[in-house]
Amino acid sequence: MSAIQYQKDADNIVILTLDSPNQSANTMNADFREALEVTTTKILAEKEQIAGIIFTSAKKTFFAGGDLDELIQATPEHATEFFNMIESMKVQFRQIETLGVPVVACLNGTALGGGWELALGCHHRIALQDAKAKFGLPEVTLGLLPGGGGIVRMVRLLGLQTAFPFLMEGKQFGVEQAVQLGLIHDTASSNEELLDKAKAWVKSNPKSQQPFDVKGYKIPGGDPKTPAVAQVLAIAPAMLRSKTKGCYPAPEAIMAAAVEGAQVDVDTALRIESRYFTELATGQVSKNMIGTFWHGLNAIKAGESRPKNIEKWQATKVGILGAGMMGAGIAYSTAIKGVPVVLKDVSIEAAEKGKAYSQKLLEKRVSRGRMTAEKKDQILALIQPTADAKDLQGCDLIIEAVFENQALKAKVTEEAEQYLVDGGVMASNTSTLPITGLAQASKNAKNFIGLHFFSPVDKMQLVEIIKGNETSDETLARAYDFVQQIAKTPIIVNDSRGFFTSRVFGTFVQEGMRLLAEGVHPAKIEMAALKAGMPVGPLAIQDEVSLSLSEHVTNETRKALQAEGKDLPKSPVEDVIAEMIHKHKRKGKAAGAGFYEYPSDGKKYLWEGLSHWQKDHDISEQDMIDRFLFIQAIETLRCYEENVLTSVVDANVGSIFGIGFAAWTGGAIQFLNQYGLDKALQRANELENRFGARFKAPELLKKHAQSGEPIR
Repeated sequence: MSAIQYQKDADNIVILTLDSPNQSANTMNADFREALEVTTTKILAEKEQIAGIIFTSAKKTFFAGGDLDELIQATPEHATEFFNMIESMKVQFRQIETLGVPVVACLNGTALGGGWELALGCHHRIALQDAKAKFGLPEVTLGLLPGGGGIVRMVRLLGLQTAFPFLMEGKQFGVEQAVQLGLIHDTASSNEELLDKAKAWVKSNPKSQQPFDVKGYKIPGGDPKTPAVAQVLAIAPAMLRSKTKGCYPAPEAIMAAAVEGAQVDVDTALRIESRYFTELATGQVSKNMIGTFWHGLNAIKAGESRPKNIEKWQATKVGILGAGMMGAGIAYSTAIKGVPVVLKDVSIEAAEKGKAYSQKLLEKRVSRGRMTAEKKDQILALIQPTADAKDLQGCDLIIEAVFENQALKAKVTEEAEQYLVDGGVMASNTSTLPITGLAQASKNAKNFIGLHFFSPVDKMQLVEIIKGNETSDETLARAYDFVQQIAKTPIIVNDSRGFFTSRVFGTFVQEGMRLLAEGVHPAKIEMAALKAGMPVGPLAIQDEVSLSLSEHVTNETRKALQAEGKDLPKSPVEDVIAEMIHKHKRKGKAAGAGFYEYPSDGKKYLWEGLSHWQKDHDISEQDMIDRFLFIQAIETLRCYEENVLTSVVDANVGSIFGIGFAAWTGGAIQFLNQYGLDKALQRANELENRFGARFKAPELLKKHAQSGEPIR
């Protein structure tokens, strides 16, 4: 069966129904390209007998976009072949677009990427009135650019400045906004009305062309030579570089293709776009990002790490112990998905304060038109603040989110667990304490598990699920299902001190403070981290976490290890933290002073007193960048080698979404793969020789460097 069904009605209107075989959604795969060539040839042969062309879809959505399985295979050796393939497809689209007859897109649902580009190639776009439908060009989020004419047409229809956020940030929009932008010309309430309106428009516009193909057409707002636009473009590249730090080639390529394309005719602009697209598609960064943000996330969504053959489960009533920032955030994230929540704290006032956090977030949504006041009230009604443990009766999941103290966690677990339904799950939101040890306070260790949320919970998508030594597969499956039920991304790790994310996150922050102790200027440290691709510098993050908490965790860890007959060697980082806290009274952001100053009426800035640590050093910026990336990648690989992590997908996704590892790399283990494993081993050895044993290459890296096989 062809991916494009060709049908001509009694009025000589050709209806092209998109229906990719063996797929639930239409994509620009080999089947589509073959069908497009056949269809275009037929249209050109019959053009004298064609009154108009209408694109429709047989799928639930209009068109999903490019075939990422194909795109990830493109390498620099394929560049010429790839470029010619893209150009051939665009020529065919352009032949239909410039035929002279009206061309209409009937958008029966979402059209993203290549699907939206196909729609933009039509003269008239009608969309089904569907609140869930999304349109746009999200390619930049995968290290790519819209290569099917999306840049050229969006710029010509909207103007450079209006188009930039949709192109360079991948912003998506619904039907209502698309109508306001003039990108959707009409709407319909049913598929039948959609087709009827399309046919009516064809009949009313027997001669049609794109507005930008009309002689004398001017790009809205002006082309790059227009003074107002030229003024913006003079600083735009520098502003963009300040955001990307040179780590992400896609936004820069998009800006270049848009600006260059706006100065030439449409066909030349399309060719410019294809060249930039080919460069990105055959480059490494897009492969890193597609591998993790598409294939990796889809594998997690499909439950690849979830125990098999266990029935799907949904929580019906969730108890949360502790209404502080974490507990309040978990309550919000649970209630907004329609699950009743009992939010318990030591006093009703504290519990009410925790509920007020949800009220504040929901009111912000209402004020921005993203939620009705009625819906806000319904969600708030699902959160029951209380100081009485008996209100937990009937919960099938209770999550403890109190302070990181084993005795306190044991106390609240013993108090709350009795109110769980039979077979209910007891979970701890600890970020460092081993789950097997915490489970000792439980009467049923097989039903005890770790659910490590990240702050702020309403924004952070990752949840690290920690399996204790006695945690059952059924409990693990239920925890996985709950995380997905509240629309978060689960990764599974085995029990150990610090688990995966806290353990690796700690190496990044500590490396920043080591550099400070070595005499590097703090601004250089922060900038090197940003240039590595980290979203925030290590000193700023340490302030957010609080120096006091880090000191407490280190002391507790040392005590626990000493009880096991082990020791935690002292590092220069401890001296830095101790001096900051006890000598300078600087405990972090919450205390109003840390590595940064926090003026009430302005932006934070680095504390001048940090000059105390400055001295001569011979560390280059690249050394610092590599130290930040390699220390995290090596520690992640150790976690995998030690079976703390059981999946490379979980390692890559978890490192980006949990600790902010440089997204351009595709994740901590993919960083090593894409660096070249033999080169990564060599660099790790160099770092170990110069900076210490913490950079010692794990055996797994040596093994894969020798075999040449990627770590998968």
